[in-house]
Amino acid sequence: MGRLPEPVPAPADGMAAAPPAGRGPGETLSLPEVNRSVAVPNAGSWLRRLMAFIGPGYLVAVGYMDPGNWATALAGGSAFGYTLLAVALLSSLMAILLQALCARIGLATGRDLAQLCRDRFPPAVAYPLWFLAEIAICATDLAELIGTAIALQLLFGIPLLLGVLLTALDAFIILWLQNKGMRWLEAFIMGMIALIAGCFVVQLVMADPNWGEVVRGYLPSASIVTNQTQLYIALGILGATVMPHNLYLHTAVIQSRDIRRDEEGKREAIRFATIDSTVALALALLINSSILILAAAAFHASGNTEVAEIQDAHELLAPLLGTAAPYLFAIALLACGLNSTVTATLAGQVVMEGFLRFRLSPVVRRLVTRLVAIIPAVVVTALYGESGTARMLVLSQVVLSLQLPFAVIPLMLFAGDRGRLGSLRAPAWQLALGWASAALIVVLNMKLLFDFVTGD
Repeated sequence: MGRLPEPVPAPADGMAAAPPAGRGPGETLSLPEVNRSVAVPNAGSWLRRLMAFIGPGYLVAVGYMDPGNWATALAGGSAFGYTLLAVALLSSLMAILLQALCARIGLATGRDLAQLCRDRFPPAVAYPLWFLAEIAICATDLAELIGTAIALQLLFGIPLLLGVLLTALDAFIILWLQNKGMRWLEAFIMGMIALIAGCFVVQLVMADPNWGEVVRGYLPSASIVTNQTQLYIALGILGATVMPHNLYLHTAVIQSRDIRRDEEGKREAIRFATIDSTVALALALLINSSILILAAAAFHASGNTEVAEIQDAHELLAPLLGTAAPYLFAIALLACGLNSTVTATLAGQVVMEGFLRFRLSPVVRRLVTRLVAIIPAVVVTALYGESGTARMLVLSQVVLSLQLPFAVIPLMLFAGDRGRLGSLRAPAWQLALGWASAALIVVLNMKLLFDFVTGD
């Protein structure tokens, strides 16, 4: 471990040019253990070339189904039935666009978002951005830690406090997967997502929702704006969807593909990477929708309209849907926690190396991040029990909301930067929608923060 070599200095005008096909000895790689480690065929069928890019989008999709999303989806579905499915759809469409822009700038520049921020901004801006990104990663890890501990309690009866401590062992899973290679890591993530999806498919069959109302739920309703409680939960769904660390992560993991460095090769890579992330995030939308639909069909329809905590949802599933339902629910939650652990570790590595050019081994990095999250979780769990962990889960989402604009705005600046991307600059329509999404995210997340501070 130690400080990475300084990269080639940027030109005097402050605009760093896109890296050439071969890097100089002083330049640093994003996620060097896996950078350009996955071969991409230059010939063969369209499908064969596409398959080489399937994977990074699923690493990113994991962040869209963490315990914070579960909490907001359960609250929305139990309180208002299928109405807030429209909000889940809108937030996922925004996420699809932003992650496509992440893939574009990563492939076009050969730099991740953290490296680009370090290159572009003065230290007085870059270092605060790094600090905020680290806080967001720790907040993300806190939500994953709590979710995993709750799953262990629900499945095996392990006390919450002990479950929180046991989550530190997942660092060894990360080490093993990273040593096996990028494709093994992606296969693990995709397998866990398939397990989560399978669990919810079975639960939805048990719940037997009204599919006509489900379809109508994806259409916007005026009550989302006019009803203050609906609006608040809708803001929570939006605020918990786009994760700051995912923006840094995607720009880095996409560089695991050994693409051709000419313009044609980059354009093809951008197309395939966009397909990968779009399909993966569409699957994440289906899973998040399934949580909300399950809550609407099982809880709202039976008069249980105030289910906001994961433990409460688990307890209610058995009498409503049968004894198998709560086990499937807990298994899906555990899979979400393990998945999120992998991506949070990688995002932490990207942020630290990109902003500081300082490298820790993946295990040390994981243990440090987890220790920062474990300390408050242990204290709160010991003092307040389950109710305290629920409040910590909400707090983690507020912290993420506060940090999000500081990742989205730099992303949009680089996506439209012709000096770095040249002809690969994002199309005008993507930039327009991207800036509109960024503005909406900023406004809604600031409202969430304001409501939290004022106690509304």
